[in-house]
Amino acid sequence: MRALTLSLSGLIQWRGFFRSLEAWVGGLLLASVLLMALLAGTLYPGDPLEMVAQPFLWPGDDPQFPLGTDSLGRDVAAGIFHGARVSLQIGVIAVMVSLVLGLIAGASAGYFGGKTDRIITRISELFQTFPAFLLVVVLVAIGQPSVNYIAGAIGVASWPMIARLVRAECRLLRHQEFILAAQTLGYGPVRILFRELLPNLLPTLIVTLSVMMASAILTESSLGFLGFSDPNRISWGGMIGDGRQSLQNAWYLAVLPGSALAATILALNLLGDVLNDRLNPRRQGAAK
Repeated sequence: MRALTLSLSGLIQWRGFFRSLEAWVGGLLLASVLLMALLAGTLYPGDPLEMVAQPFLWPGDDPQFPLGTDSLGRDVAAGIFHGARVSLQIGVIAVMVSLVLGLIAGASAGYFGGKTDRIITRISELFQTFPAFLLVVVLVAIGQPSVNYIAGAIGVASWPMIARLVRAECRLLRHQEFILAAQTLGYGPVRILFRELLPNLLPTLIVTLSVMMASAILTESSLGFLGFSDPNRISWGGMIGDGRQSLQNAWYLAVLPGSALAATILALNLLGDVLNDRLNPRRQGAAK
């Protein structure tokens, strides 16, 4: 009966999620970006960095290039579609790296406490003494500026946020009855962490990861704007950086990829806010 009640409660909760205007807007925007990434190779099979027409064709001048061309004669539409792939790849890899590092560090600190907690906390504080973006710039400047490396650097700079969150939640949960029962049954720390604690952290982590993905995409775009992006891949930040030199006579070169970037960040933030309302027990309690 209790399981049925929880199931019905969860169903009602998610029905409310799908009735939210923010959820629909965020979902449609994110679905559009995903569709762009999936169709990029089909609609624009060539290299988006290849010069295919005369420079500075405005949107609508040539039906073959509906969004015009840039200062080097590259198709702007092809760049935006392929740039969606880069942005999503950066966001997913960066989130995975920060999630793995943050989970291991935060769960170990929060569950074991004592000396382990102090060491991990000091390491986390050491990372936080540097501005995250500056740390990413340094890491990218030292290494190879490939898409995967940039994503890894963003993830390395972002893991303290996950670690702090997981540590705080583990410290609250480690003295709960279900954890004490698992310890009494002889379960090891690894099993308790992954089978007992982690499922209780998922709602909070899902909300945090949606925001972190938006932040990772924005960070990569900032790197591209500064010229630290992968020279072999086109990105929205790189397109905006190239277009800033032609703002007076070809503003669309910066506005179009900037609009795609803004729509993606907006979608992730909207979905994150809605998920926070639905999954965060504190917000649910306040709403009641």
